[in-house]
Amino acid sequence: MISQFSPIQFNDGILKLIDQRKLPNEEIYLEYSTLEGGHDAIRDMVVRGAPCIGFTAIYTLAMWLKNNSQASLAEFSQACSYLKNARPTAVNLNFEVDRVFKLVKEISSFSEAYEKVVNFGHLQIEKSERENRAMANFALVDLDKRLNLNKYKILTHCNTGFLACGSIGTALGVVQNLFEKDRLENTWVDETRPYLQGSRLTAYELAKLGAPHKIVVEGAASYLMKNKLVDAIFTGADRIVANGDTANKVGTSNLAILAKHYNIPFYIVAPSSSFDLSITTGEGIDIELRDENEILCYKDYRIAPAASTAYNPSFDITDGELITGIISEQGIALGNYNETLKSIVYDNA
Repeated sequence: MISQFSPIQFNDGILKLIDQRKLPNEEIYLEYSTLEGGHDAIRDMVVRGAPCIGFTAIYTLAMWLKNNSQASLAEFSQACSYLKNARPTAVNLNFEVDRVFKLVKEISSFSEAYEKVVNFGHLQIEKSERENRAMANFALVDLDKRLNLNKYKILTHCNTGFLACGSIGTALGVVQNLFEKDRLENTWVDETRPYLQGSRLTAYELAKLGAPHKIVVEGAASYLMKNKLVDAIFTGADRIVANGDTANKVGTSNLAILAKHYNIPFYIVAPSSSFDLSITTGEGIDIELRDENEILCYKDYRIAPAASTAYNPSFDITDGELITGIISEQGIALGNYNETLKSIVYDNA
């Protein structure tokens, strides 16, 4: 099964991450043993996907505790702040760092804290498998209420499977669940420029699973929808705020606008750790700007004129009013998200 493949492994103080920059052609694991190494793995996108960024942060802080058993809580707080700066948009990073800090603060010995943080990390990945399967089932129930089709044609964007989540996945977990139940006709996989998370990673995961899929450029979305080749759209989220506005990989908002025009259900699927109800609207989300060379070059080869520059926002904000439903492990929120989101988010403060 696809869930047996683990992109994150932690043993004896060593963090092993599959280098997602090399996929699908090379399956290479990189090893880390320091705070700085974990920070750079997140920053440089060795690991990516909001849940896996959060899990990596847990194990990175465990490594710091192992390497600094005589340090003070104040020094650990500084390490936490440093790690939070690796990437700004995905809330899971801050969420998990804050939970680890709270856990460590209540323990007298850093050596004892190390073991507890490691076990905490293992527990979160185990929970994600159960909870993501719950989300997939919530999605199928709502799909059947709305459309009641024997098999579904799903469009997804970026990567939300085991590489992003360390388990069955969120939005791609919906696809896997449909496939396992023989309810999946096809998955349309946006290639997801400029980092190609769709064509490199999502297609890789679906190929591992044996699920039907076809890769398309983002610009094909309107064609697919107009020609009734898409029944529903499922994407993940890096941050969801109180009114339902959602930060996700750039291009997500385009899909939601098109889905509204063509009357196609558009869903967000994300764990509680991706919700930030302390922010009122999407205007309060910090959008990460990445290196322009991700657009100007393909790997080490320049594809744009030497005189050209680029602008590279990694995320965009999808307005809550464009989203049919937002799904967490607690259920599905529909409409008036300022009220309904509260019922599907764990209070993990």
